Amino acid sequence: MPKLILSMDGLVLKEIELNKERTSIGRKPNNDIQIDNLAISGQHAVITRILNDAFLEDQNSTNGTYVNGQPVKKHVLHHNDVIELGKYRIKYIVDTAQPGTAASEMIDTAVLKPFELPPTQTDPGARPGTTETQIVAAGALERAEKAMAASAGRVGVIQVLSGANSGRELELTKSLTTLGKPGRQVAVITRRPHGYFITHVEGASFPQVNGTAIDAQAHLLKDHDIIDLAGVKMEFFLRS
Repeated sequence: MPKLILSMDGLVLKEIELNKERTSIGRKPNNDIQIDNLAISGQHAVITRILNDAFLEDQNSTNGTYVNGQPVKKHVLHHNDVIELGKYRIKYIVDTAQPGTAASEMIDTAVLKPFELPPTQTDPGARPGTTETQIVAAGALERAEKAMAASAGRVGVIQVLSGANSGRELELTKSLTTLGKPGRQVAVITRRPHGYFITHVEGASFPQVNGTAIDAQAHLLKDHDIIDLAGVKMEFFLRS
């Protein structure tokens, strides 16, 4: 299970297991991680877990939230990332010794050119590459999820409508699919028992669905919704 190591001036103050879907950080005592320091806002930041991924979001704090020295508003956390809040440091650790706990050890990654969909499935042991756009899904659950999708009868599909890859399709049979261009705009589509949801992860602007920007909450996708993400238009539909 991922954990956080809180420290200041090199002295470890606390270790916290990231065992909740939502973990709040701030000066006020109602936070999951309270840091009683005036440099920390009352509600400073939140870490949200979705399956084996964790997303850090600044809560409009006064002094800002930094990761590895860079200011962030919303950030996908990776092993050994250091969150900086004033003089405090919070290191994000994924215990790779335990099978199934590290996203990098279990994801099935297709590394693509911008919004190019894969003609074949990448090997489950593949590591994320360095191109701008990645479509990432939890490969360790692939068989179970495909079986579940078949039994449900309808599988979500993304079809690219604009750009060089217009017409290409991606079936959303995985629990989590990440789409976008890191540093510009990133969103995740999660597959839940009651439907498919799109959530903004990274970027100053939020993805649009049917011409309207979504908010910070997960947005339920409906059959034939049009998504505009990082300048690419896509259609979401359900296939029987």
